[in-house]
Amino acid sequence: MNEEKLYQQLIHLRAQIQEHNYRYHVLDAPIISDLEYDRLLLELREIEGRHPEWVTPDSPSQRVGGFVSERFEKVAHPAPILSLANAFDRDGLSAWLDRLGKIDPRVFETDFVIEPKLDGLTVVLHYENGLFVRGATRGDGDIGEDITPNLRTIKSLPLRIPVAPDGPPAPGNLVVRGEVFINLDDFDEMNRRQEEAGEKVYQTPRNTAAGALRNLDSTVTASRPLRLYVYTIVAMSTEMPMTQIGSLEVLQTFGFPVSDHIHIANSIQEVIRVCESWIEKRDEIPFEIDGMVVKINDLGLANSLGVVGKDPRGAIAYKFPAKEVSTMLLDIGVNVGRTGVLTPYAILEPVEIGGVIVRQATLHNFDFIQEKDIRIGDRVLVKRAGDVIPYVVGPILEARTGDEQEFSPPKVCPTCGEPVSRIEGEVAIYCINPACPAQIIRNIEHFVSRSTLDIVGLGIKIVEQLVHANLVGDVADLYTLNKDDLLMLEGFAEKKADNLLESIEASKSQPLSKFIFALGIRGVGEVVGNDLAREFQSVDTLLSATREDLEGIEGIGPNIAQAVVDWLSHPANRVILGKLKNAGMWPSVQASAAKEEMNQVFLGKTFVVTGTLEAFTRTEVKEFITGMGGKVNSSVSAKTDYLVAGANAGSKLTKAQELGVQILSESELKEMARDEL
Repeated sequence: MNEEKLYQQLIHLRAQIQEHNYRYHVLDAPIISDLEYDRLLLELREIEGRHPEWVTPDSPSQRVGGFVSERFEKVAHPAPILSLANAFDRDGLSAWLDRLGKIDPRVFETDFVIEPKLDGLTVVLHYENGLFVRGATRGDGDIGEDITPNLRTIKSLPLRIPVAPDGPPAPGNLVVRGEVFINLDDFDEMNRRQEEAGEKVYQTPRNTAAGALRNLDSTVTASRPLRLYVYTIVAMSTEMPMTQIGSLEVLQTFGFPVSDHIHIANSIQEVIRVCESWIEKRDEIPFEIDGMVVKINDLGLANSLGVVGKDPRGAIAYKFPAKEVSTMLLDIGVNVGRTGVLTPYAILEPVEIGGVIVRQATLHNFDFIQEKDIRIGDRVLVKRAGDVIPYVVGPILEARTGDEQEFSPPKVCPTCGEPVSRIEGEVAIYCINPACPAQIIRNIEHFVSRSTLDIVGLGIKIVEQLVHANLVGDVADLYTLNKDDLLMLEGFAEKKADNLLESIEASKSQPLSKFIFALGIRGVGEVVGNDLAREFQSVDTLLSATREDLEGIEGIGPNIAQAVVDWLSHPANRVILGKLKNAGMWPSVQASAAKEEMNQVFLGKTFVVTGTLEAFTRTEVKEFITGMGGKVNSSVSAKTDYLVAGANAGSKLTKAQELGVQILSESELKEMARDEL
């Protein structure tokens, strides 16, 4: 890029950043994510670093990043409330310390304090003789907005210090810095109440907290579940602590809420290890964090390093890969699942989230699109937590141009063109055509999977080959395949064909419970498959079951009962079952009654499995329990008899202990089975 184009890019970046600053700090309605903003600012600083003569006093790089609204009284801060420079990886942290080492080599011998970087709104709190007298936003770093009445509504904010009667005497003047935020569970519960009341639901905890604090009506602020953590002493009329960890301890003794997730590191290598470990653990914290803040513990050393621009040199923010970004919704597609459920998905302008390029994201269901008023052409927030599938949070209404298009749910299946159906009381829309090509492949894939009939060698690619070659039109056709059919397919030779045919034949000995599960009836998984097999003993008996018969089985409600009756009575499915029976794929409990009776040692007992097991995979332990008559549920309740707990057991173990559920290790589970036998 030539110098003229580079300068024009600089002007464009400044204008963009100024607009985003205004939307974030004044309107509390950002249209890009923090990561996108950070990258814009980083690009600006890189250009200005190459051309210092282009830096102007009004450049966004020369300010903290805030504005002061005209709606509130102004409050001058006793010291600048600075922002932080960012590091995005281990190299960035190492480079930060190397830069400091050129100024003062003592940084290589010092220790560091690592704190969570809260994703909330910065506040500055003033106390006189222990009494809370004033609170302000950060504003532009020198002047903030007086939001004292709103801050008084936050229950975790001490109105007088020390909170404890035996606490240390309060200094005459004390100014502290903290962050106001909303816990994730509180945010979800608040939105649930808003939705029940037919009122607006909120998209992010951070924006909700910011909007509540800067509301002109403090009764609105009081209705929001705001919380506070304090982490810095800005000014104090008595002697200041010498270290950051000492500052946190002083704040705690006064009764301020301070984060529990504080680490002390003795080297930059340890800093890196701690910061990177929190990338995976960030979801364990009950509130949003977007990184960790690394501070030199020795405050005298940190202050002596000075400030570069508006960032103190003695601290840096290690930013996590973003979990939430904004991008354009280019279109809405529709998938057809193996049970016929139509599921919408977002087709996105490619964007990086958490180190992964995302082009598609789930939209949950068609009601979600309508409730959130999501339109094609919207700029949308997309979130990816952990390793889960990315999903659309909602549209950014402030970014609309008027060219967006509303989306209507399809009236026919996008794959087969047959009319779709919607069951009363359910969110899902279904294609009820059992011959739908999209369902055939997924149905067969499920039918042969390890958790059902375990037909080895029949992966999704081979299933697609069989369907596309018109050798298989439904699951029953698998049992009519011959060697000549398979040798016609690319990649098949004698041995491979023989092995697959042997595996198909072996599947005929699978128990009734797995056969029922394999049919792919909506709502019928492993647990219900076991219940139905135990109750009806054969496919013939199950075929004559009524909805009332099914509802009489514990754990089967009206929706699953109706789904079973509908599936079994559908003419096309009756044809498939007839073909399976003719092929000899017609299991019954009676066929292996002696074995069943001998092994039903867990009959009537309900298990839950959690944690990492050594001797079993999760599928194997379920098969072990259900094979002996037990039932395996996914969640702990008062009806749970045993919890099988492996390493790193989490909330399920805690709940089981609270309910008095008996806890078993793997070895104890095996021993109990041997004792019963």
